[in-house]
Amino acid sequence: MNRTLFAFLLLIAIGTITVRLLPHMPNFTPMGALALFVGVYLAKAHKAALLLPLLAMFLSDLFIGFYDAKLMAVVYGSFLSYGVIGMLVVKQKNAQTVLLGSIGGAVIFYLTTNFAVWAFSSWYPHTLSGLMLSYTLALPFFKYTLLGDVFFSALFFGAYEFAKTYMVQREAKIAVVP
Repeated sequence: MNRTLFAFLLLIAIGTITVRLLPHMPNFTPMGALALFVGVYLAKAHKAALLLPLLAMFLSDLFIGFYDAKLMAVVYGSFLSYGVIGMLVVKQKNAQTVLLGSIGGAVIFYLTTNFAVWAFSSWYPHTLSGLMLSYTLALPFFKYTLLGDVFFSALFFGAYEFAKTYMVQREAKIAVVP
């Protein structure tokens, strides 16, 4: 892993933990974008890197608090799916595939976590109408998940590609200087 990628990854991981600890709109966090970023830039060479967003989630959960283990497992698994999506995005990485990856991750997160809330809690009747109610009442959260994923993915991917280009140009100028 090159120094630029390592430094950038460390920065966005710390930023992701920090944003989760600060007041924010519900589900408007960089967690999905971090997982997608790791999937694109690290997972091919280091599969264990897919666990980095889960570590960031766990560290912030130490402060925020834990909840039902089954629901947490689904939430963590949903973020793992972002990394897997990132492994698909890397095959044709561009703004469109990153955007589609962000949207796909948000949709998977919405569908799986709200299904889990319906299945594992007593909040909703365990009927088809109860499941639909769970999905309906979660739409505002989905909106913020989607907005957060798209915003932070654009920020992370854009900033990293800019930094990478800047470093290449900087090294080229240093190599030219006698």
